[in-house]
Amino acid sequence: MTPKTGIETARRFSAAFILFIAAAAPASAIVGASEPAPELSPYVVMVLSRSGKASGFCSASVLAQDVVLTAAHCVAEPPNTRVHFRDAQGQPVLADVAAIIRHPAFRADAVQTRQVSIDMALIRLAGPLPARFKPIGLAETGAIEAGQDFRIAGFGVTQEGSGASSGSLRVGHISARLPLSSVLLWANDPQGRETGACTGDSGAPILALDQPIVVAVADWAEGAGKRKCGALTQAALIAPQRAWIESVLAGWAQAR
Repeated sequence: MTPKTGIETARRFSAAFILFIAAAAPASAIVGASEPAPELSPYVVMVLSRSGKASGFCSASVLAQDVVLTAAHCVAEPPNTRVHFRDAQGQPVLADVAAIIRHPAFRADAVQTRQVSIDMALIRLAGPLPARFKPIGLAETGAIEAGQDFRIAGFGVTQEGSGASSGSLRVGHISARLPLSSVLLWANDPQGRETGACTGDSGAPILALDQPIVVAVADWAEGAGKRKCGALTQAALIAPQRAWIESVLAGWAQAR
């Protein structure tokens, strides 16, 4: 790719996503019962990616001023991936990406082949996020009990199929359900309000109830009947992957 072509690609990428962001009503996310989560805004950003003519958005957790954690299926190559947030004036910012590392156990065809997949990716930005963003905590133990309560925070749609209902950070409450796994979390809404991840919430942090600590990374959702969201949220547990996360962070720190 020549420099001129690369510049034009970046311009088209930015223009397309700025139009998308402007069209999204900043008043929603997480299907079912949810509420605004301004207290979590220092810890969660959006990830935008495009592949060919297709484009999409996900949520991500801030691990360092220049590193975020999301789902592996949310990222493209660095030139076609951006981290999105709004500046102090509320204007959209698309931050360039310097590097992406997907978890080595990620399997893009896991659903079709019925394989266990660790759907995580780390993104290193080309520059630091503004000072108002803070590193979120990571769970140190992976022991999960059925019925254990969590929060999920993301920028996804509140109305399935409505892109205009996305774009604002919201939080909902979900609980772990059987079967229990050493690497994955399955969770649903114990109150029957169909709260859970939906389009745009892939990569979203599933958090401890009382503090900003990521327990798992949302990667998949299921709905009842023809719906695709609201019945079940699947996520990859953080604790079993801490060694991988920390090794990547350490490598990037040495490269700075």
